[in-house]
Amino acid sequence: LGFQAWEVSAGVIVFPNIQLLASEVSKLLTKEIEKNLNGKPAEEARLALDQLLQQKGEAKDVHLLLKSVYVLSQTDLRTMWTMIGSGLPAALMQCLYLFFTFPLKEKSHDGGTSEDDTQTQEILVKVMLNMYKEEQAVEELLAADKLQSLIIATASLWDQCSHSWKVPTGRVLKTISKAQTKNSIVYLQAADCIKIAAQNLFKLADTLPACDVCEAASIVLCFVKDSYPISSALLIEFENNGGYQLLLKILLRYQGLEQNEGDPCLDEILDMLTCLTTCGKTELKVSGNIVHPQLPHFDFERTWSSGMTVKNLQAFQVLQSIFQKSNDQHLCRRILAAICTIWAWNTMNFFVLEWTLQPISQFTDVIHLKPHPVQVQFFRLVESIVLELSYVPHEILKKVQHLIKENTVPFCTLTALRCLLSMTEKDVLFSDIFRDSGLLGLLLAYLRKQAKILRKSAGTHLPDLEEGIEKELNAMMLKMVAALTAGSVRNTVVLKDYGMVPYLKIFLDDECYRSATLSILEQLSVLNYEEYMSIIIGALCSSTQGELHLKLDLLKSLLRILESPKSHSAFRTCSGFHGLLSLLSDMEGALQDPPSGLWSAVGQNCILELVFYILKGITAALHLDFVNSNFFQRNGLFEKMAEDLGSLGCFGTQGEWQIPLSLENTRTFEEFLDAAFCISEPFPMWLKNCIQILNFLDHMAKGTLHQENYFKERRPEIRETSRDVQEGPQAQEEHFIAFQRPGNKLPISAYRLWGNPEDKWEMKDCSIVHPGAVCVMVRLLPKLYKEGHAQLSQEIQCALVDHILSLVKSEKSRQVMCGSGLLSTIITSCQDAFCNQNHPLHVPLTRVFEKLASQAIEPDVLR
Repeated sequence: LGFQAWEVSAGVIVFPNIQLLASEVSKLLTKEIEKNLNGKPAEEARLALDQLLQQKGEAKDVHLLLKSVYVLSQTDLRTMWTMIGSGLPAALMQCLYLFFTFPLKEKSHDGGTSEDDTQTQEILVKVMLNMYKEEQAVEELLAADKLQSLIIATASLWDQCSHSWKVPTGRVLKTISKAQTKNSIVYLQAADCIKIAAQNLFKLADTLPACDVCEAASIVLCFVKDSYPISSALLIEFENNGGYQLLLKILLRYQGLEQNEGDPCLDEILDMLTCLTTCGKTELKVSGNIVHPQLPHFDFERTWSSGMTVKNLQAFQVLQSIFQKSNDQHLCRRILAAICTIWAWNTMNFFVLEWTLQPISQFTDVIHLKPHPVQVQFFRLVESIVLELSYVPHEILKKVQHLIKENTVPFCTLTALRCLLSMTEKDVLFSDIFRDSGLLGLLLAYLRKQAKILRKSAGTHLPDLEEGIEKELNAMMLKMVAALTAGSVRNTVVLKDYGMVPYLKIFLDDECYRSATLSILEQLSVLNYEEYMSIIIGALCSSTQGELHLKLDLLKSLLRILESPKSHSAFRTCSGFHGLLSLLSDMEGALQDPPSGLWSAVGQNCILELVFYILKGITAALHLDFVNSNFFQRNGLFEKMAEDLGSLGCFGTQGEWQIPLSLENTRTFEEFLDAAFCISEPFPMWLKNCIQILNFLDHMAKGTLHQENYFKERRPEIRETSRDVQEGPQAQEEHFIAFQRPGNKLPISAYRLWGNPEDKWEMKDCSIVHPGAVCVMVRLLPKLYKEGHAQLSQEIQCALVDHILSLVKSEKSRQVMCGSGLLSTIITSCQDAFCNQNHPLHVPLTRVFEKLASQAIEPDVLR
C-alpha cells in the first residue's frame, strides 16, 4: 500500500532508509521466484512463472513486488547497487531464459488478460534494462550460468522460441553487452559461447528467413564489438570460427528480397561491421610515394588526422564482397554509405583501403550491373575523392574511362560522365589528364559517329526512351568536350585535328546540344576567328523564320566573341554585317498588329528581343573599330538598316504627310518612354514597339547598346498578360534582360534600357559614336504615323525631333553628324515638313537644320 501511494505521489513520500527497503523488496521477489522455479522441469517452471506474475488472485502480491522493484530501480545508483546485491539479477535472467526458450501455447483471452501480460512483460523488461546496464549486475550473472545459455539459445532456437519475447530478449542482451567486464569476457570465452553461437547460426542461415537470422546474429555480433575495447578475445574467437563468412552468408541472403530497406537489424549489423574495421592491433601504414600528377594543393602528409583508422581488413572485405556479389539496391547503397563513413573518420582510410584492397577500383568493374540509384551514389563517392580529398585517383579514372568506352549501360555511362565533368570543372589539370589518357579522343570519335547518325536520321523518330537516353548522352559528351577545351589551346587543337568542325555544325540544330556546342565553337575561335564567324553567320543566314530560339542563341554567342577586338575584322570579312541585316529583312511584317503568318505564333516581345540582339551585335562589331565603322557607313548599311526596320510592321508606310493638327501640351521623348512602359497608359502596341526600337537606336548612336550593364535586370514580380500568351516562368541566363522563349512573353517594361527613371537621359550631351544610327531615326520619323492615331503620331514625331535636337547641341556632335550626312537625310526624308510652314515638325526640324548648317553644309543640300 505504501508503494502504491508513493508511486501515485511521484515520489513525494520519503522513506527513512530507501536502500534497506530496496534490499528487502528485492530479496522478497528473488525468494518468490526461486521458490516457484526450484526443482521443477523447465516447462513446468515456465508455467509456474507465468502464474506467479499474474495481476490477480494469489499472485497479485508478487506482481506488486515486481512493480515496487521497478519503481525502486529508477531512484538512484546506490539503491540500484543494493538491489543488485540481493541476487535479483540472476533470478531475472533465469526468468528471461524460460520466457524466451519455452513458449506457452496460446491462451483464450477474455478481454483483459492479454493487456495484463503485456504490461507485466514491459515492467519486467524495464527492470532488467535498468539493472543490467550496471557492470555489477553483469558480474552477478556470471555465477548463475544462464547468460551464456541465453546467448546460445538465441543463436540456435530463434525459430522455436517465444515470438513475443524475441525483441525484449534482444534488447536485454544488447544492454548487457554494453556493460561487459573483463570477467564476463573470460566467462564467455571459457564457455565457447561465441564459437557455439556462430556454429548454430551457420545452420540457421540455410533455413530461416534472412531477417530472422540477421536479428539473431546481431545479438552475437554486439557482444563481439562491445567487448573489443576491453579485450580482443571474443573478436578472435569470432574470426577463428568463420564469423566473417557467416556475416557474408547472412547478408547475401537479402539479395532480391523486397522491403529490406526498413530492416533495423540489417542496418545494425552493417553498422557494427563498419565499426569492426577499426578493431585491430596493428596500425596499417601506407607509403606517401605518389608518382602521378596531383592537384597543386594536395599534400599527402596533411591528410593524416586523429580519427579512427582501419586496422581490420577482414571486416572490410565482407563489405567489399557484399557489394561485388549483390545487386540489391538497399544493400549496395548501405555499403557505399559505410565506406563514406569510414573515410569521414579519417581521410587516410581512403589510402589505406585503396592501396591494399582497392575497393573503389574493383567496384568500377561491376558498377554497370547495379541499379541506377547505386550508380549515382557510387560516382558521387568517386567525385568526393577529388572534391574533398583533392586527390586524383588515376587508376580509378582509367577504369571509369574504360566504362565510358564500353558504354554497356548508357545510364551508367551518363552518370560516369557527370562525375568526370564535375572534376574537370574543378581544375584545369584534368584537361591535360583526360587528353593524355585518350578520353578526349574517345569522346570526339563518339560524337562524330553520332553526328553522322543525326544527319542521316533527320526527320525519323527513335522510341522515346532510346531517344531520351541517347540525347542525354550526346549532350553530356558535348558538355565534357566543352569543359576540356575551355582555356586549353592544346585540347582545342586536338579537336580541330580530329576534323570535328563540320560535325559540330550538325549539333547546333538541336536545342539540348546547342549551349555546349557553342561553347566548343567559341573555344575554336581562339585558333581561327574566321572559321568561327563563317559557321555562326552561315547558321544565322540559313536558319528558318520559325527558328527564333536558334537565332537568339547564335547571336548571344557571337556577342561573347565580339568582346575581343581581334574578332571584328573576321566578322566583317565573313559578311557579318550583311548577315545580321538579312535577318532584319526576313522579319518583314513581324511586328504587325495583329500579327500574321508564322509570326502570329511568336510573342511580339520575343521578336523585339531578336531585333535587340541583331542591333546589339552590329553595335559590338562597330565598337572602337574605325575600319568596320567606315565599312558600314561607306556601303550604305545604315540606309539598309532603316529600310529593314521600317518594314517590321510597327512603323507606318511612308506616304503623304498627315493633315497638321494643333499640339498644345506635347510630351518629351523621355516622357513617352516612361508612358510606354506604364501599364495604366493605353498606348497601342505598334507605338510601344516603335518607341522601343527608337530607344535601341538611341543607345546604338551613343555606342552603349552592346554593354550589358546598361540594362535593367528583369524583375520576376513584373507580370502581365499580353495579347496572345500569358507570361511564363522567369528563368533565363542573362542577368540584365531575361527574354522568354516563344509563347512566354514578358511585359514590354522588361526591355527598359536603364535602371531608375531619374537616371535616364543623363547623357543628353554625350558624344555621338555612331551617327548613322541617328540618320536611321530620321528616316523612320515620317513612318511614325498610323491612321486613327493622328494626334498621338504627331506628338511622338515632335518628341523625337526634339530629342535629335538635344543630341546635336555640342559642337563635337554637330561635326560628327554633319560628316555622316544627317543634313541630306533630313532634307530627303522630311521634305514635306519643310515645305509646310504650318506643320508641327517644321519649326523643330528647321532648328536641327540650322544647328547642323552652322557647322557645315554641302552644296547639294544647300541647293
